[in-house]
Amino acid sequence: MNPYVLAILLSSLGIGTTLTFASSHWLLAWMGLEISTLAIIPLMAQQHHPRAVEATTKYFLTQATAAAMILFASTTNAWTTGEWNIQEMSNPTALVLITMALALKIGLAPVHYWLPEVLQGLNLTTGLILSTWQKLAPFALIYQISPMMNPTLVITLGLASTIIGGWGGLNQTQLRKILAYSSIAHLGWMMIVMQYSPNLAILNLILYIAMTTATFLTFKNVTSTKLSTLTLTWSKTPMMTTMAMMTLLSLGGLPPLTGFMPKWLILQELTKQNLPLTASIMALAALLSLFFYLRMCYAMTLTIAPNTNNNASTWRQKSSQTTMTLSIATTLALTLLPITPAIMALTT
Repeated sequence: MNPYVLAILLSSLGIGTTLTFASSHWLLAWMGLEISTLAIIPLMAQQHHPRAVEATTKYFLTQATAAAMILFASTTNAWTTGEWNIQEMSNPTALVLITMALALKIGLAPVHYWLPEVLQGLNLTTGLILSTWQKLAPFALIYQISPMMNPTLVITLGLASTIIGGWGGLNQTQLRKILAYSSIAHLGWMMIVMQYSPNLAILNLILYIAMTTATFLTFKNVTSTKLSTLTLTWSKTPMMTTMAMMTLLSLGGLPPLTGFMPKWLILQELTKQNLPLTASIMALAALLSLFFYLRMCYAMTLTIAPNTNNNASTWRQKSSQTTMTLSIATTLALTLLPITPAIMALTT
C-alpha cells in the first residue's frame, strides 16, 4: 500500500478513536466510531484475496448495523428526554438498545459470530489492530454509560461471553480464530465487572491489549497462522518460543504472570458484591480458555525432538521485522504481577 495512503488511514483510525474518547454528545461519538470503521476497511481489504474481501464485507455490515442501532437509540433518548449527553441516558429502551449495539461493535456474546470469521480472513497485523485498537472507542462509551446499564443484561453478556469464548476455541486449529475466541472471553471478564468497578475493567483492557499484542507479534515474527506450523518454531527461535509460551499462559490467567492479576481482582470484586455464584462460574469458564492456551503451548514447546514431527520444515530465513514492540509487550505480559498493590491503590 502507498505510504501516504497508509499514513492517512492510520491517522484517521487515531482521530476517530480520539473523537469518541473526547465526546460527550452522542452524535460526535457516533461520528468517531464511523471514522475509525471506515479507516480500517481499506487496511482489511488490501490483500485483494477473496477471503479478505469477504471478511471486510462481514465487518462492514456488522459495524454499520451497530452504528445504526446507536444512532436510533440515542435519537430515541433525545426524543423522549431532550438530552443528547452520553451520561444522561435515562430511557430504559434506548439503554438496552445501545448496550447491545456496543456489544455488537466489540464482539460480545451472543452477538459475537462475526469476530472469528472476520479475524480469520485478515493478516496478523490488521488482526492485531482489530483485536486491540478497535475495542477502545466502544469501551469508552460503555465506561461512560455503565452506571445506568441494566445489571442483569450486563451480567448475562459477561457470563455468556466468558463461556462461549472458552467453548468456541476448544476445537480450533487456526490461531487467528483461537485468538478471536480468546478476545471474546476476555471481553466477558471486562463486561462483568464494568458496573461494580469500571477502573478495574479498564485495567483488564490495558493488560489484555499488552498480552494480545505480544501474542500477535510473536505469530507474525514466526509467520505462523495454524496450530500445526507452531510445532516448527522451537528449532528456529527457542527463546522467542519460550516467551510466547509464557505469554499464552499469562493470557490464560496463571500466576505468577501478569494475566493472573485482573482475574484475581475481578473475582475478589464479584465476591465483595455478593455474587459468589457468578464468580464461581467465571472461574470455571476460565478453565475452558486455559485448555486451548495449554494446547498451543504443547504444540510450541513439547512436540520437539525426539518426538516425530509430521510437518514439512520451512526455510530458515533471517527475519527483518523489528522486535522492540514485541519485547516491550512481552515484558508487560509477564512481569506486572508484583506491582498489583500499587495498581489496586490506583484503581480503588
